[in-house]
Amino acid sequence: MKYKLSEIMDIIGGGTPKTSKPEYWNGDIPWLSVKDFNNDYRYVYETEKTITQLGLDNSSTKLLKRNDSIISARGTVGEMAMIPYPMAFNQSCYGLRAKEGLVDEEYLYYLIKHNVVVLKKNTHGSVFDTITRDTFDGIEVELPSLVEQKVVASILRDLDDKIEVNNEINKNLLEQAQSIFTQEFLMFDRIPDGWQESSLLGIADYLNGLAMQKYRPKDDEQGLPVLKIKELRQGSCDFNSELCSSSIKPEYIVHDGDVIFSWSGSLLVDLWCGGTCGLNQHLFKVTSSTYDKWFYYAWTNHHLQKFAAIAADMATTMGHIKREELSKAEVLIPSQSDYDRIGGLLAPLYDLVIANRIENRKLASLRDELLPQLMSGQLDVSEVSL
Repeated sequence: MKYKLSEIMDIIGGGTPKTSKPEYWNGDIPWLSVKDFNNDYRYVYETEKTITQLGLDNSSTKLLKRNDSIISARGTVGEMAMIPYPMAFNQSCYGLRAKEGLVDEEYLYYLIKHNVVVLKKNTHGSVFDTITRDTFDGIEVELPSLVEQKVVASILRDLDDKIEVNNEINKNLLEQAQSIFTQEFLMFDRIPDGWQESSLLGIADYLNGLAMQKYRPKDDEQGLPVLKIKELRQGSCDFNSELCSSSIKPEYIVHDGDVIFSWSGSLLVDLWCGGTCGLNQHLFKVTSSTYDKWFYYAWTNHHLQKFAAIAADMATTMGHIKREELSKAEVLIPSQSDYDRIGGLLAPLYDLVIANRIENRKLASLRDELLPQLMSGQLDVSEVSL
């Protein structure tokens, strides 16, 4: 049976307590804005800001409950999350509550995700793209039975659950790695015998990317997605990513597991696991012919906070660091026996992080491939039991 989106859910508006009232803020009620959404997780677990009960009572914000959905409705529209426990939220989002007996809560989340492209095409606003209540009113969907909805939701949920488990494992692995690095390199008063002092430039090569607008795909090329700061931040390329020629020099092609360091704007260092792509300017691809990945990744990551402070101090429009800062960044090179021992502890942790991230990319791709097929009924789940 067909329904308007607005008929199968309650659309709940948010609000912001007065910022001039300190008694409205820093309470025990999470207060959501779109920057709190994390695309790696179905649920949003933490918020940057919180409000008090007084702030809730004296503003237009409402409380969402567990398994309500939330969608960004202004500016960057279509970002989505589910709610794990009661949260308030601002006016740039809508809370979406499934109508009981008509639509399953998790099915509604995936149904809206499936229709995000349509929602974006029907935004309003002269300055900012905006989803309004009329936008939901203008989209019709076909709803299967509640039983079938639950089966569809369970198939997609299992994939998302595995992604979240891998993310939690990786968080723990990186915490372990940081603890080992601190213990092995930062906790002694003098340099051990057989160790040497060096710098980041002394242990690795930092290759700056290309101005990819000069290297567009040729007419007969499919091209490669371009890795920019946006892609590094989100951990993947997408259909909005620019393309470059696949015939660029091999050293400028990025592969899974490569260490990438953005030195301008948002300073980040990460183990890239978003697939093969081309390295854009303002990003370093970090390699070494002498030392292993665990070593130059850990030391680059160690100096990141200091680099961010340097960039912030010199920022006029967009903060950055200069290559000379890499030559000033101190590194300790262990003796061969200590290097091998520490590498035996750290390398397997980073390798597992990379493997989990690659698996997550494949799981997300499978989920995104199944989503339209399940929502359209192209895949028959009527005989699948929970």
